[in-house]
Amino acid sequence: MFPAAPTSRRVLPPAAEPPGRDTATPAADAPEEAPRAAGRPPAETVRPVARIGRDGAGRGRDAAGSGRDAFFDNAKYLAIVLVAMGHSWEPLTGQSRTAGALYMTVYAFHMPAFIIISGYFSRGFDLRADRLKRLITGVVVPYVVFETAYTLFARWANHDPDMPVSLLDPWYLTWFLAALFVWRLTTPLWRIVRRPVPLALAVAVLASVSPEVGDDLDMQRLLQFLPFFVLGLNLRPEHFALVRRRAARIAAVPVFAAALALAYWAVPRMTSAWFYHRESAQELGAPWWAGAVMTLAMFGCSLVLTGCFLAWVPARRTWFTVLGAGTLYGYLLHGFLTKGARARGWFDGHGWPHSPLGEVAVSLTAAAAVTALCTPPVRRALRCVVEPRMAWAFRKEPAPQG
Repeated sequence: MFPAAPTSRRVLPPAAEPPGRDTATPAADAPEEAPRAAGRPPAETVRPVARIGRDGAGRGRDAAGSGRDAFFDNAKYLAIVLVAMGHSWEPLTGQSRTAGALYMTVYAFHMPAFIIISGYFSRGFDLRADRLKRLITGVVVPYVVFETAYTLFARWANHDPDMPVSLLDPWYLTWFLAALFVWRLTTPLWRIVRRPVPLALAVAVLASVSPEVGDDLDMQRLLQFLPFFVLGLNLRPEHFALVRRRAARIAAVPVFAAALALAYWAVPRMTSAWFYHRESAQELGAPWWAGAVMTLAMFGCSLVLTGCFLAWVPARRTWFTVLGAGTLYGYLLHGFLTKGARARGWFDGHGWPHSPLGEVAVSLTAAAAVTALCTPPVRRALRCVVEPRMAWAFRKEPAPQG
């Protein structure tokens, strides 16, 4: 998630930071939870993974003193770039086996990585009033706003003026916010059960073999991705430190190479729909038992590739560290560009995107676009809908007595 400083105590990241500040985004977790260390930990606790560096003991805290963890900001930014590039590769996969292999490899771990980080930064969540307020302003409000916006956009893109606005049927990217809302609410439950990760895996397996699961809130995705969130809830700083060791960084090279080779072999033999986790095995035309096998196999594969990805994430502050605080903006906004490009026929009406140089150009364009959408000016302009304060909507808590 270098040898970590030995500790037997866990440090939970604060979950009650007021929304709308440059230090964090309330929906945070993944792709936007703030990896912050704000509000100093109690004196008896040790410092979190933020102190991890190249050799396991270097600097990870934001040098500017914001209290954010540069490692997680870097990880979120790099992951959102991979998400955008993956979406840009989708129209190319039908004519390029290489694009298909890259697409499969990235889809095997980019959302699991986001969700694991989401779980990690949800460890302190409970049903306290201030945290419920942040859940509403940082997850529910953006979901309502962008589900409505995407539906209106889809009416234009798909030439379907009668497409209804439905908050129970997430379209495209908004499923993640709906899932995050439910996962967050169930966090207290996962914190008290004895074996939470195996239990969550059992839920995911049952979902994968149950075509009767409805489409409301994209329930298949919610349940099949659940184990990654629960795993994140149970991780500690030393677990992330394990993949930051030099040996892990070196081992990640052949592992990723093997994954790419396997994906290249699998492109004509396997549907990439397995990586979306939005349908049961029967709905994918496979026998029911394949759902259980694929769920467990892909969980292991995703964990290995997520570990390899995190092993390459720099722990020091870089030029893109500041963009890690804006990844929710990049996530929610880049879908308009991706879907708009396809609606305008940019991939179907021209041959150049399907050439090797065209594929590189498409990838770089996607990376540049999502980078721009994560910048502070975009955050300031759209903070009113992505992380609003909404003090007017909540009762004022009585002042403490005494």
